[in-house]
Parts: sequence; structure tokens; C-alpha cells
Amino acid sequence: MDQTARQERYLRDELPVRLGGLAANLRRIGSFSRHPANGEAVASLVDESKYFIEWTAAEAEIETAAQLVELQIQLARWQRNWQHIWADPDQRRQVGEQSQVWSDRVLDLSGLLG
Repeated sequence: MDQTARQERYLRDELPVRLGGLAANLRRIGSFSRHPANGEAVASLVDESKYFIEWTAAEAEIETAAQLVELQIQLARWQRNWQHIWADPDQRRQVGEQSQVWSDRVLDLSGLLG
């Protein structure tokens, strides 16, 4: 899907739904990180998640936006060291665990759970 079309589609949803989508991406990163063959898929999810944050943070409350920026920095760090991270089972496991924690945080920020 073209990036502009993806952005337009993503922005049609209300902020809580967008945050829920970001949380789902982070959950997939955690799940997919368990298998070394999923490196390309995880790298793509990391990249997409950075865009989701970029397209969402400006509309969020300041506290939420600050946490999203913190997450975006973490995602960028992973990208910068991706080859090394993915080749090391312990680091890959840490990425998976950290992404699960972030998923829970973002889902909480979304307010979708109540």
C-alpha cells in the first residue's frame, strides 16, 4: 500500500482506535520476535509503528504524546542496530519482551479497555 494511502486510511480512525492499532503492531512484534525467520516482518512492523506514532502523537494529550515519542525513540534505536539485534537470540528476545510491555502501555493509553 502506498504510504500516503496508508496514512489517509490510518487517520480515518479516532485516536483511541489508532492507539489500539499501534498496540496491536507492538504485540505482533513481540510474538513474531520469537522466530528468527520473521526478521523482515518484524523490521517492517517497527517501521510502520514509527509512522503510526508520527501520525498520532500531535493529536494526543501531552502526557500520551510524550510516551509515544519515547516509544518512537526506542523503535529508532532498534532499527539502527537491527542486524546485530536480530542475529543475537537474547537481544531478539528482549525486543520481543519490551514490545509486549509497550503494547500494554499504549493499549492503556488508548482507553479502549475501559
